Amino acid sequence: MKNFSKYSVLALASVLFFSCGNAQKGQAETAKTGTEAVAVDSLSKAAAQLGKVEFAESAFDFGQVKEGAEVKHTFVLKNTGDAPVILSKVTASCGCTQPEFSKSPILPGGTSDIHVTFKSEGQVGKQQKIITIQSNASNGMTTVQLKGEVLPK
Repeated sequence: MKNFSKYSVLALASVLFFSCGNAQKGQAETAKTGTEAVAVDSLSKAAAQLGKVEFAESAFDFGQVKEGAEVKHTFVLKNTGDAPVILSKVTASCGCTQPEFSKSPILPGGTSDIHVTFKSEGQVGKQQKIITIQSNASNGMTTVQLKGEVLPK
């Protein structure tokens, strides 16, 4: 009987010891999960607070021009997001098209202009020039088009 008492006390002590360890492990996992949830929530809020670039027009048709003419157009973009937008790079699909833009931040609700000049010399026929805009907005890369027809001299 003495051995039975010793073993039962030993068994009870082991159960208590292991169950306490599991409780602490569970609390640590809960704390870790809570921390991860806060990090994910912070990232979600940061993603939700991005600027967004929207254009009044996505394409401009300049119609027909004689070869050698210079076509100028201004694309207006608006920041419809919740954070400032900064244009990092604006490029054209051809060296005959030159975009000009401001690097100043565009505040939420604000607008900015992209001035585009197309030089038609040596560009006879139907034309479609793509202007690519890169920024820190949620739609980080957007495009607009300049199109029309260049008639021979």
